[in-house]
Amino acid sequence: MELEDLAYPLFAGAVATDDPAVAFNGADYAIFLGAFPRKEGMERKDVMEKNVGIFNSQGQALSDFAKPSVKCVVVGNPANTNANILAKAAPKIPKQNITALTRLDHNRAQSLAASKLGVACDDLAGVIIWGNHSSTQYPDVRHAKSTATGKTVMDNVDHAYLEGDFLTTIQKRGAAIIAARKLSSAASAAKAICDHMRDWICGSGGRVVSMAVYSDGTQYGIKEGLYYSFPVTCKGDGTYDIVGALPIDDFSRGKMDATATELVEELALANELLGGK
Repeated sequence: MELEDLAYPLFAGAVATDDPAVAFNGADYAIFLGAFPRKEGMERKDVMEKNVGIFNSQGQALSDFAKPSVKCVVVGNPANTNANILAKAAPKIPKQNITALTRLDHNRAQSLAASKLGVACDDLAGVIIWGNHSSTQYPDVRHAKSTATGKTVMDNVDHAYLEGDFLTTIQKRGAAIIAARKLSSAASAAKAICDHMRDWICGSGGRVVSMAVYSDGTQYGIKEGLYYSFPVTCKGDGTYDIVGALPIDDFSRGKMDATATELVEELALANELLGGK
């Protein structure tokens, strides 16, 4: 009823169903919100145990009933590893068509960095989220600058803050929201999903955005087979390019490797929970 009441011009109706064959039939796009939610006091392993079965079965249904060209974004945590489970269970879907949401982290980092630089959010370019949608993610502002003045974040904001409190604020923002409202992020997550899908399908206009995508092992030393958040540009036809050859200093390398290590460990646990599949 609320979807109808929004009166969006492109809304053509909705079908409510608990049958995956109906839900995924002929789907062009799929947003995977149907994860067991993280609650206060839960460890990521607890969340994963609930969700590996969900995403394994949904991946099988996706492969059987959706269009082979379907574009998917996984939101439910642990999002990167859930995307990996989904991809393994959906062999008919290209791995590049499955992504995980790190745009919420990107938006958080962009908002905070812009405020510290004293510019509007849409005047800041070059913010990157590397790795996992978790507390090990690396919000990188080493390449961020004002599009109007050229002022860089690194030259105008205290380095100790950027490598300390800034990182932990973004990394722990989701947990802070859960502690405050006893529920996960809502409006900001919905906005981030819209941003992610709009840019992926319509193009990011040359802007660099963050998406967790399949790693083929050729970019930034990240192991093949992980779903890892990279800086990407979206071309407007449902495809994207990972932004390559950015200079990576020792501080960034350490953070990028740490979050990759967590993803390797999560995937191993997920496979164990699935019986070694």
